[in-house]
Amino acid sequence: MTYEELFQKVKDMFSKADVSGIKEHLAFQFNITGEGEGAFYAEVKDGVLSIEPYEYYDRDAIFICSADTLLKIAAGKLDPVFAFTTGKLKVEGSLDKALELQKFL
Repeated sequence: MTYEELFQKVKDMFSKADVSGIKEHLAFQFNITGEGEGAFYAEVKDGVLSIEPYEYYDRDAIFICSADTLLKIAAGKLDPVFAFTTGKLKVEGSLDKALELQKFL
């Protein structure tokens, strides 16, 4: 899977999330390792979710994982906390804010 294919797949999956109830600003960067390697971000601002294929420097947290791990988390087949505790998902930045990602899924 190429980076472009991965990005589009994740964007399609995340775009179904209802973030209208999230009033705080959240910004997450995803650094994908291995196949489909690259970076993109998801931002919630004023209850609207944006997902763009760029690095985001004013982020709350960075998630580092393989494309396979991210797709399993996004599909609800892998618990993000379990992925973190088993080393499949690394998180840099605010762990409290990182846990807010579960509202997207």
